[in-house]
Order: sequence, then C-alpha cells, then structure tokens
Amino acid sequence: MNIQTPVSEQSAPQSARNASIRHDWSRVEIEALFALPFNDLIFQAQTVHREWFDPNEVQKSTLLSIKTGGCAEDCAYCSQSSKYDTGLSASKMMEVQKVIAGARRAKEAGSSRFCMGAGWREPKDRDMNAIVAMIEGVRALGMETCMTLGMLSPEQTIRLKDAGLDYYNHNVDTSEEFYPSIITTRTYQDRIDTLERVREAGINVCSGGILGLGEERSDRAGMLMTLANLTEHPQSVPINMLIPIEGTPLGDNAQIDAIEFVRTIAVARIMMPKSIVRLSAGREWMSDETQALCFLAGANSIFMGEELLTTKNPALEKDEKMFETLGLKPMPAHSCPSEV
Repeated sequence: MNIQTPVSEQSAPQSARNASIRHDWSRVEIEALFALPFNDLIFQAQTVHREWFDPNEVQKSTLLSIKTGGCAEDCAYCSQSSKYDTGLSASKMMEVQKVIAGARRAKEAGSSRFCMGAGWREPKDRDMNAIVAMIEGVRALGMETCMTLGMLSPEQTIRLKDAGLDYYNHNVDTSEEFYPSIITTRTYQDRIDTLERVREAGINVCSGGILGLGEERSDRAGMLMTLANLTEHPQSVPINMLIPIEGTPLGDNAQIDAIEFVRTIAVARIMMPKSIVRLSAGREWMSDETQALCFLAGANSIFMGEELLTTKNPALEKDEKMFETLGLKPMPAHSCPSEV
C-alpha cells in the first residue's frame, strides 16, 4: 500500500487494490493510520486482509512452556524473571516425550501449530539435542513447529534449521525508544540481530509486541514500524495484551483500551498484509465481541488451551463456541502466503 497521508476520505477498496508490500514506513504515516475514524480503519484493514486470506479462517496454535522460570532477563512484565518475586518456581526442561505427547493432545484439539517456549536468556549448547528431538517429534505429527528460546548463536540457529523448525519467535515487545524502560539486560539491537540471524538461516520469523506496558500510541506505531521495515515482514506477528503479574514492576498497570488494541491489529494488518497476525496473551480478559472486532481487523490466529506459558487462556469449549458463533473455521497448516 502506498499511503503518504492516510485520510478518512480515501477509498479503502482502492487503497487495497493498490496495495504493495512495503518496507519504508514512516512514523508519521503509521500514526496517521492509527488516527483514522474507526470504521474507515477497520474497513481498510479487512479489505487488505481479504486479498491474502480467507476471512473466516483462523489458525489454532498451542503454546507449551518446556522450561519455566529462573530467567536471567529483567523484562518488567514477566513472571519468569529471576529478578522478581512472583511466586513462580524455576523448573527443569521437560522430557522430550512429554512435550511430544502435549503436541499430540494439541493436534487432537484442533491446533495446527505447536509452539514451545523456554524461560532462558539463551539456550545452552547442552540443551540443543533435546530441543532438536522435540522439533523432529512435533513435525512428525504433521504440525507446524515454533520455538522461543531467547537469543541464539549462529551455530544454534543452523541446528534449529537443520531440525526442520518452521518458526522462531523473538518479540521486539515495543518501540526502540520505550524499550529501555521495560528491559535493561538485552538491547533492542540484540533482538533485531537474532531476528536477522533466524531469517538468514531460512526459518520463518515470528515477532510482535505487547500492548499495555505504559507505552504511548507513538510507541505502538514504532513497534510496528520496526517489524514492517525489516528486510522481510515477519511471517507471524503476535500482538499481546499485557497481563499484569503481581511482583513485577508492571503488576499494577491498567488494562489497555479494547478499541486501541483493535486499532493496533488493524494497522498491523495494513502494514504487513501477508503475515499471520495472532491474538496472543490477554484473550482471557477479552470479550467475544472484542475478539470478533480483532478478527474483523485482520487477526487470523489464536493460542488454544487453558494455559499460555504461565498465564490463563480461555477454555477450549469457550473458544469452540466462539468459532461456531462467528462462523470461523480452522486454518490448515502452512497457509501463510509469506511462509518460506
């Protein structure tokens, strides 16, 4: 899309017909999108969405914590940081067969992607054999695989690629300017370097952010600008709503406005037309109506299962009912048009 100064009088269908994949977004352009009247923004995002995806398909994913707690990072939102007293005890990495059994249950419940997360700053080389076995075991079930393990060395990245890893998640969290207020143990550039290393290895990138950290709208625009101006758009873009965790510095943060959250989904869809945009953490606090607006704005992926790493997620039965009410159907595996 070649928008210079988005205004409400623009024809959304015409804008969508002229859509192109861009990597040169400016903060001014993005903030202008955020400022559009809500109906115009949603119409434009839904029109772009329909160019690349079936609007009634939503990917079902499952996220399992394969190693919980004890992380050396100081992410101000995270219950797994060893810097904060959140009542969460550190655990060892799960056994490979237990992880694969969890993936099998997730597939039986309808998930097509299985994501595995570890509370690490970076994995140790001694852990890589087990991680490789997990990837290979989940792939053997016919599911997409995703890992989030923190920063990676070049050698570890190649091992993940050789194991057949489909996606690697490494969120930028927020804008580069606001980032130091949230994390001091890892730089913004560290995150970008990891994303580039993953992309260069030929693994699909999964990267997004968190809303409700205390950031301004300009920071949400900055986060999306970082992602959309990468050499390639992330194939998956998870948008999280902060779940305040008691004991963390952000434990008392107020919940972000639901309409502002939907606006962010819509702007992400317009800027990264071919990417999967996922509703991630925070759905337990969203009404079905808010989630329906997110789907209308271009979100087309959710995490299933009653636990999301260390926080609550809607019950499977509740999500099944929502899918039925909205006439949604599961997205088949490997349906992302930008997947490598």
